[in-house]
Amino acid sequence: MLLVAAGSAVRAQSSCSSDGRPAPAALLERFITADCDTCWAAPDAARARLGELALDWIVPGAKGEDAPLAAAARSEAQARLEALGRGRPLPVDTARGRRQGRSAALRVAHGLPFNGYIGASIELKAGGPGPWTGWLALVESLPAGTEGTPVARNLVRNVLQVSWPAGTGGRRLESRPMNIPEGAHLDRLRVVGWLEDARGVIRAISESVCAGGDGRR
Repeated sequence: MLLVAAGSAVRAQSSCSSDGRPAPAALLERFITADCDTCWAAPDAARARLGELALDWIVPGAKGEDAPLAAAARSEAQARLEALGRGRPLPVDTARGRRQGRSAALRVAHGLPFNGYIGASIELKAGGPGPWTGWLALVESLPAGTEGTPVARNLVRNVLQVSWPAGTGGRRLESRPMNIPEGAHLDRLRVVGWLEDARGVIRAISESVCAGGDGRR
């Protein structure tokens, strides 16, 4: 009986995708320089509005590995700022992007962590000829009051950016193993994906939830 119960739990946990999940209408992206630990703990951080999904990026700071938040900093955070047409946060920055135009059918999914990696995928099932840029973020969902944050956060732990050239508008799929940074809580990991057109306009947003999970944002 114990083996049956354990097997059922693994099967439920391994079913983690955006299937059947309502799509967020917008992204709230909060950027903090790794030099500013007080910014992480500030109670007045921008809050997600109705229908928004919040993402939290830690940008490498001037202090390098000596910065207070260096362990959670990602070089991709700076790349994301540049994609948004912004410079370095001083010491924080916020960007809001609403899904516009005819929504594309975007699916994201991930498997179970294994040997420091987690298999994740982003799939454009339908959405026109493109070209498209897809972003897939491995996030650690932190409830308010944990890890020193007074607000709930989806801390970006790893990022995959894919470019899909113009085509016939058929199915596009990218699947990769993503490294899990040291210190991340495995039970809090999930993926968030979004699709941008050639102008950088968000056309679709999706987030995974594991079967039986509470879908925390």
